[in-house]
Amino acid sequence: MNIAAAPLTSASFAPFGDVLDCLGDPDKIINAGLCGRYHDRATLDFGNGRAGLSLFDAQPRSLPYTCDLLERHPEGSQAFLPLHEHPFLVIVAPEASGTPGPPLAFVTNGQQGINLHRGTWHGVLTPLAAPGRFAVVDRIGDGPNLQEHPLDPPVTVVASSE
Repeated sequence: MNIAAAPLTSASFAPFGDVLDCLGDPDKIINAGLCGRYHDRATLDFGNGRAGLSLFDAQPRSLPYTCDLLERHPEGSQAFLPLHEHPFLVIVAPEASGTPGPPLAFVTNGQQGINLHRGTWHGVLTPLAAPGRFAVVDRIGDGPNLQEHPLDPPVTVVASSE
């Protein structure tokens, strides 16, 4: 099965999480008028644990991309903040009775991050250019927080015609 990677928008991504960007006017002007604050843009949700900040360095991939595994984190949200201005691929799927439903794919515009809601099925971190460095805010705590689901057959993500 092939799916087209659509441009990432707040509306299309809302069932799965938050798009993190600086579009529009800032919510507040701070630091003596020299900084715009885009306030409280992600619903961070951690179960038994605390928020942690980690740095990831992922190898870049390209389209078409074969996705053969989805995962989710039932105990916490997971935010990906790129430390570059390159697009990255985001694959998500709705919940379907404990397994992933049909996947959807999005490509960021190079100036967006994402926050995946707690329990959202998603693909692995997939930068489309080097460097693949990200700051990641997610749950740190005891107990399992990873469920994996192999896709058989895999899904091939292709570039959108948009």
